[in-house]
Amino acid sequence: MIKRLPLLVRHAMYNLRGGFLVRPLIITLALGFLGATLSEMERVMPVISMWVPGWIFPSHSDSQVAQVILSSIATSVMTVVSIVFAILLMTLTLASMQFSPRIIVSFAQDRVTQWTLGIFLGTFSYCVAALPAAHTYPERFEPVATVMGAMLLATMCVAWLLFFIHHISQAISVNHIVDRIASETELMIRDTMPNPVRHYRVAPQEVPPSTGSEVTVPSPTSGYIRYIDGNRLLSVAKTHRFTIGVQRRVGHFVPEGVPLMTVSKEHRLTPELTAELCAAFDIGPSRTLQQDVEFGILQIVDIALKAISPAVNDPTTALSCVDQLSRILICFAGREPLDAGAYDPPGVLRVSIPQLGLDRLVDSAFEQIRSYAKRDVVVSLRLMRALNDLGGTVPDRRIREMLVNRGKRIVDGVSQELGEADVKELRSRLAALESAAAAV
Repeated sequence: MIKRLPLLVRHAMYNLRGGFLVRPLIITLALGFLGATLSEMERVMPVISMWVPGWIFPSHSDSQVAQVILSSIATSVMTVVSIVFAILLMTLTLASMQFSPRIIVSFAQDRVTQWTLGIFLGTFSYCVAALPAAHTYPERFEPVATVMGAMLLATMCVAWLLFFIHHISQAISVNHIVDRIASETELMIRDTMPNPVRHYRVAPQEVPPSTGSEVTVPSPTSGYIRYIDGNRLLSVAKTHRFTIGVQRRVGHFVPEGVPLMTVSKEHRLTPELTAELCAAFDIGPSRTLQQDVEFGILQIVDIALKAISPAVNDPTTALSCVDQLSRILICFAGREPLDAGAYDPPGVLRVSIPQLGLDRLVDSAFEQIRSYAKRDVVVSLRLMRALNDLGGTVPDRRIREMLVNRGKRIVDGVSQELGEADVKELRSRLAALESAAAAV
């Protein structure tokens, strides 16, 4: 458990950014603690009650009034909380049915929704924590300032409810959803690939092949690889002087018992060391955006595929998705690719981790859309424009040749379904892509 502590801390920090548990719970506990602390301070220092103007709270000597106000606010807020939950669940249901079930993860990371739940539940917690302080036995006490704070929180809840309704009406817009997914994916790319590009590579750097004498370390559980602590693996490999070869990259599913990694020297692999190596992997039931660039791509692709399906027939949404996909790819192409091998000291391979290359990412972004949009010239034209935009940001000839090959597949697919007149504009954009590739 101690060895997994750094990974658990990182997972908790990720949940703080996304999810309906951590941030609302912290806000609820904080406001509850504030209500209990403020009422106790007011009892110890009665002068605090004198700060409340008499015209706001005329009765400074009736504890029953304080009890009524606190209990009324608490019950009213809980009624509103049920309405907020109903709105939220309805929004999640409609969004998952209309767009994609995977975007629920994006909705869970919406900070406005998290703060809404936290503030309303926190107001209830504040009132419940302060309610016992208003009593008549054994001596009468009226927490005037605490009640004033509850009234201010209730007023803020009313204003926040109006803001939440306005926000949720915008949040279910497909353009807003796709833009948010793209922004989160770009943020993750810049976090995992911090350095601007120095030299371009279509595919990640390859590592030397294995010698066949390694011992395999099986996966301790089934799930998707969501995060790999490469620095921790490198530290362990350097300390014990062996080589670690990770078998599957981030985003892949690994069943329990299937080889997760290989270690070059079996006699140095103890059960404790095996547990320490496995603790460097975050494996869970669903993919996340901790290190998984492809997951952000697939969320947008799902929306685009449903939009161009015959049942929905919404090519405009598909166009927006293609635009955001090109934005992610350009951001990825502008960062220095992660090396598949970590060497320490130089020339001595310690850790090899499979990495996602630009060619594979382009296929993940455009290949399914290309296949389903063969009879939709508008979407195919937007795909060609996205390839031209991406090609204009990278000077490497190999990458542009790769984009030309993808463009030819788009043109060939549409030409098989439609007439030559519909393919004319596509061929024109393909020619522009080919001329740009040849000019490098």
